[in-house]
Formats: sequence, structure tokens, C-alpha cells
Amino acid sequence: MALRLIIDSASDITVNEANEHGWTLIPLTVTIGGTEYRDGVDITPDRFYDMLVESDDLPHTSQLTPADYEKAIEEVIAAGDTPFIITLSSKLSGTYQSACIAAESFDPKPIVVDSLSAALGEAVFIRYADSLIHDGIEAEELEKTLNEVRHKIRILALLDTLEYLRKGGRISAAVEFAGSLLQIKPVIGVDEGEVVMVGKARGSKKGNNLLNELINKGNGIDFSKPYSLAYTGNSRGYLDKYVEDSRSLWESETSELPVMRIGATIGTHIGPGAIGVVFFEK
Repeated sequence: MALRLIIDSASDITVNEANEHGWTLIPLTVTIGGTEYRDGVDITPDRFYDMLVESDDLPHTSQLTPADYEKAIEEVIAAGDTPFIITLSSKLSGTYQSACIAAESFDPKPIVVDSLSAALGEAVFIRYADSLIHDGIEAEELEKTLNEVRHKIRILALLDTLEYLRKGGRISAAVEFAGSLLQIKPVIGVDEGEVVMVGKARGSKKGNNLLNELINKGNGIDFSKPYSLAYTGNSRGYLDKYVEDSRSLWESETSELPVMRIGATIGTHIGPGAIGVVFFEK
């Protein structure tokens, strides 16, 4: 029985990529204007960002239920494979707990791993897990390895606006107004599964410089493991400018720069125009 990954749409992994690799992708539900959509299935990123900008109210996502996972586990077992579940951070959603509850109903019990991440961080974690499966790793050893390396994932994102953090109650209207006047560009990261503010800059150019400083602050990028750039919204213009300005970070290490688009789960809270980078630290 081969190991088969069960993942969630908070990873921003597309249905096509999941199908290509044989992963079971469970979509979260996004509610916009009172209407529910399955993330990445009933609503495309283009349409989501159009609706996000047009809406006065912030969309919200619903965590996956134990029933969602029970159905996915049953389908994997029926296909003759062994389910192995990776979820978005337990600090951001109850989805991890739902997966654990569902796993208790089966014997043997499927392994559930908390990525302590979301969006592009969760995506590279899943891709790394898949590479280990292809190398023939056993389920218990895969669980141990993932729980060790998840602490080495670094996610950094430069936001274009404070509006959506204010709408989500993360900052006050006064802070948003002052930040807009001063052209403040915050940089956020993920620390042990929680979103944290790691820096602020005035203007996009200084924001790009700060992003690079933070990337270089640690032990450097491990290019032997999955990495990615990312953007929110319906234009990747900010990201293309950042790549051009930051060529020295990549050109001597790799000829390929994978790019993801951050979808509804995280895009709801940071808005369009953000750019990000994720990597495993050496």
C-alpha cells in the first residue's frame, strides 16, 4: 500500500497539481456576501480577488470537519493506499483537530501532521513530504522527519495595504489611517504556526530591501528543498519588480523561481498587492 497525502486548500495548491501528484485535496469553504464557495473549486483566484476588493465585508473561511476527513480517508483506503494527512497550522484553524478526530475512527489510525504553516509555507512542506515518499520513506519515519523540519520553514510577506488587517480586527482604524499616510509597508511572517509582524518599512522600495534583509538574517536558503515566491491579487507586477531588484539572492543558486498565487484563506487577511517568499533555512 502506497502512502497517499491528504491535504487542504489552505495550502493554495491547485486541483491540477494535486491530481498530477495523486494527492487528495479537500477544499475549505469561503463565504462571501452570504454565499459559500469551495476554495479553488467553485471560485477562481481571479474572481475571489475581484469580489474581495468590491465587498465591504471581509470574507471568512470555515474549517474542515471530521466528516470531510473521514470521507477522504475512506476513499484513499478504498483505492488500496495508506492515508497520510498534512494540515494547515493548528494555531490558525481547527482543521488539524478535525483531522485528528477523524483519524481516531480508523484502525490502523492514519498519521496526521500539523504543518504549523499555511499558504506557500504549507505548500512547500507538502512538496517536501511528497519527495520523501518518492524516495521510499515509511510513514512513521516521514512523520518524524516532517515534525523536525517544519521548524526550519521561513515565510516572509510584504503587504501593500493595511486595510484587510484592519477589517479582520488585527489592527485599529487609527493605525490603518496613520500607516496609509506614512506609506507603511508591513512585513509579516509565521512563527511556530502563528502570524507575526516582523518589520515595517516606508514605501515599496524600502519594503523590498527589508524583505531581503530578513531573508539574509538567518542561515540562508536551502535550495535543495522546495522554495517559492508568491503574490496576492490579479497582477504579479510587484513580484516581478521584486525579482528583478533581488536577482543577487537567486541567480548564483538556481535558474528556476517557482511562483504561487496566494488564495482565499490567507489572501482574505492580507489583501491584494502582497508579495512573499518561503524557503527551508539551512
